[in-house]
Amino acid sequence: MNLPDPNSEGTLVILSGAGLSAASGVPTFRDANGLWEGYEVTQVATPEAWHLDPTLVRRFYDERRLSCGSVEPNPGHIALCKLQQEWGSQRVILVTQNIDGLLTLAGAESVIEMHGSLFRLRCEASANHPTPTLRTQQNPEATCDLCGRPLRPDVVWFGEMPYFMDDIYTALSRCTTFVSVGTSGLVYPAAGFSAEARSRGAVCIEVNPQPAGGPYHHVVAEGSETALPRIVDQWLRGAGTSG
Repeated sequence: MNLPDPNSEGTLVILSGAGLSAASGVPTFRDANGLWEGYEVTQVATPEAWHLDPTLVRRFYDERRLSCGSVEPNPGHIALCKLQQEWGSQRVILVTQNIDGLLTLAGAESVIEMHGSLFRLRCEASANHPTPTLRTQQNPEATCDLCGRPLRPDVVWFGEMPYFMDDIYTALSRCTTFVSVGTSGLVYPAAGFSAEARSRGAVCIEVNPQPAGGPYHHVVAEGSETALPRIVDQWLRGAGTSG
């Protein structure tokens, strides 16, 4: 199967999910029973959980941060960063559901982290209050410099709206190529991005060893760590891409 080369005047939106980081060894944390490290989602990943037991939530994210802190970007991350560096961040828009920070670590110039970052904190009252990055455990006494409220993990919990949705939909409205990499296709609003892009005339491509299905013109049933370097290399050379 040949993938079309992106229009030289067009914009690419590339959405990445957990599959992009799988080859880096990033733990999924969620087991076959739907538990996160033995916890119900409602115990550790909702605003209600934070207000009920912030100590438990902090410990859970401290453990996740420790687990992710030693992983490195894989060839899939590096390929996406290379594409953005060559074609520019105005043309190649990287949107990720991942909170592991690996695209930035790989050298991406700009990443829309729609679910936040494991390595940032935010004021519990406002996501707009700036806070420092965090590589280790969260100080339970840390408070917002602006309002004095406690700091919480800067991740989007269940029941919360993902970040930068206006920016994402603006990008989808004008992109000519949409690529979904390693996403389940089950979590909205991201699950609807391919349909939105296709309705605007974009060519839609899925890269996933276990395709989620959806309104895609082309599917590459392969791990992103091997598929993306090949696709990006051939796009940069202007050759037809085989998947």
